This record gives sequence, structure tokens and C-alpha cells, in this order.
Amino acid sequence: MVDTKIRSPLLVALLLVLACSRERATATGSPYETLALRYEGSAGTVNIPELAEDLGYLTPIKLAYIGNNSTGGPHSIQAVATGDVDIGGSFNGSIVKLVSRRAPIRAVVANYGVDERVFGGFYVLEDSPIRTARDLIGKKVAINTLGAHSEFVLREYLARSGLSAKEAEQVSMVAVPSINAELALREKQVEVAALGSVLRDRALERGHIRMLFSDFDLLGTFTAGSYVMSHSFIAKHPNTVRKFVEAVGRAFDWASAQPRDVVLKRMEAIILKRKRNEDTSVVRHWLGTSIKSPRGTLKDEDFQRWIDWLVRDGQLKTGQVAPSAVYTNEFQPAGQPQVTAALGARSSGSAPSL
Repeated sequence: MVDTKIRSPLLVALLLVLACSRERATATGSPYETLALRYEGSAGTVNIPELAEDLGYLTPIKLAYIGNNSTGGPHSIQAVATGDVDIGGSFNGSIVKLVSRRAPIRAVVANYGVDERVFGGFYVLEDSPIRTARDLIGKKVAINTLGAHSEFVLREYLARSGLSAKEAEQVSMVAVPSINAELALREKQVEVAALGSVLRDRALERGHIRMLFSDFDLLGTFTAGSYVMSHSFIAKHPNTVRKFVEAVGRAFDWASAQPRDVVLKRMEAIILKRKRNEDTSVVRHWLGTSIKSPRGTLKDEDFQRWIDWLVRDGQLKTGQVAPSAVYTNEFQPAGQPQVTAALGARSSGSAPSL
């Protein structure tokens, strides 16, 4: 979570810039209620909003970087709920879970997906005796964040493989930072590690590991995560939200239409231009957006599968949460108004923790 105390002149300056940006939006008659969107980045990578900004799709709005998120999606959307950032992104199941606890957030556009090239796998050592889900009983599995994508997928795998709830409880999930998961596996601190993206590719290059299963094996191609904003931010800045959603959608479509080399060069240039002392080698492992819906539009099924899962798991009651309470396509260029009038009434209150 972002520290809201003023601890340095640099932070004071940042707050002044953000305040002035908001004031300029009104003073100059801009249609956008604010010209600065606070967000967290990730070292060595370029997210879709950053790509959209570099392509000029967000102009005149600017992203206001406040630091890197090293703890995962649940933290990101919690920071949105508490007002520490304006934009956050997480796994759709985590968003459903937080909304079910009355967090004042709404998913507005896709964030990431899964397909045959972009997926998360669960890996064991090459000579491991683990071959089936039942072999995981009594074993430790490294996942990056509890309550996020990897936990949902692992528990779905166990359920589909016929393990009872009591048996599944004997599979220990250990929170290990993604960057340390491979080492934990190779040093036998855990028997299984969830690996994705560049960390998976680098681990495979080093060899001597094999995949037990993947989220793509289980669920096929799907939109896995979304960008969220708070109810109060949406209610106060509808034109800014619309611009953000449109820009992200255009960036998804641009990246999907371009040759991979063109996208990689653009991402490398963005990393060098922002001067955060980052390694550009990570983006060379980028394989695509994995978002198949036009402009990153969201669908009921993107959330209903996780609502159903949480009901089956006893964490939600039937009918407690509907997809329409979790997301909206209202701010898509071709979207229809759905929820703006209701958002203001639900924008108060503190956010619970996952």
C-alpha cells in the first residue's frame, strides 16, 4: 500500500504536480476532470496503459508513476479501494472476492489474459515423482500471492482431479515472490512452483524442470484480469475514465495487429526513456497481449466462472454477487450506460482486506 504520509520533498512535489494537473483540467476547459492518473508499475516491463500513453492514445492525460508493485494484484486493487492509486489491475477472481466484501471498486477494461502462448504453469523438478494432483497431497507449492490467480487455478486443478476438500487442504500453498520461485524449487524448499512469462521461459532455458499443468490446460483461452477504478473516482471523473478505457483498448488492438518485433522495440524504447535503471531483457520474452476481445471489453463469463467457484468453495452464497456488480463496459466507445448513476451512492466506506 502506498504510504500516505509526506516523507520527503520529492513526495511533496509529486502531490503538488498531481493537484495542479487536476486544477489545470478545470481551468483550461478540458473535457477531462483530471489530467493525471496515479498508478504502480513493474520493473523491466511495460503495461498496456504505459504503452497507450507512449502511443499518444491517452493525450492529454498523463500517467503519474508512484512506484513499483512487487506484491501482486490483490495489493493493487486494495490500493485503488483505499484511494492510494487511481488505477489497479488484478486477477478477476480477486476482484470478485474484494467486491463481495463491499469494496467500492469496478472493473472497467481487460488487463491480461491466457492463451496457448501466454499462460502460467506449475512446474516440478525433472526427476520429481509428482505426476498427478493426488501426488501433491502433503507437498508445498510456491505461488506469488495468496488469494490471486495461481491459488484459484491450483485449487480448481485439485477439485477437477477429484480431491476432496479435506485432501486439498493438505496441499500447502506457500507465498514466494515470483522472482524467487524457481530457486525455491531447485533448492527443494518446495516441490512445485508456479511460473509464468519471462520467469517461466528463463527457468525452462536452464532446464531440468517439467510442467505438471497450466491454467491454459484447465481453462483454455480467457480474459484473466482487469483494470479497476474506485466508485468515487468513476463518479467524479467519467470523461477521464472513458478516455483511459478507450486508450487501453486501442493499445491492445495496436499490439495485437503489429509484428512482435515492432512491439518489442517500442517497449524497449519506453523502458529506456523513463530512466528507472531497468533491465530491458525482460520484455524480449513478451509473446502477445493474450486478450481476444475487441478493445479489451469484458464479459459476464470473465467473472461468473470465479463467482461460481467461490460459491462452490463456500466463500460466497448463491446470488450474493452478480457480474454486473463487478464490471462495466459503459466506458467503452460502443458501450451502453449501465451503472454511473448508482456508483456515487456506493462510493463511500473503507475497503476490507483480502
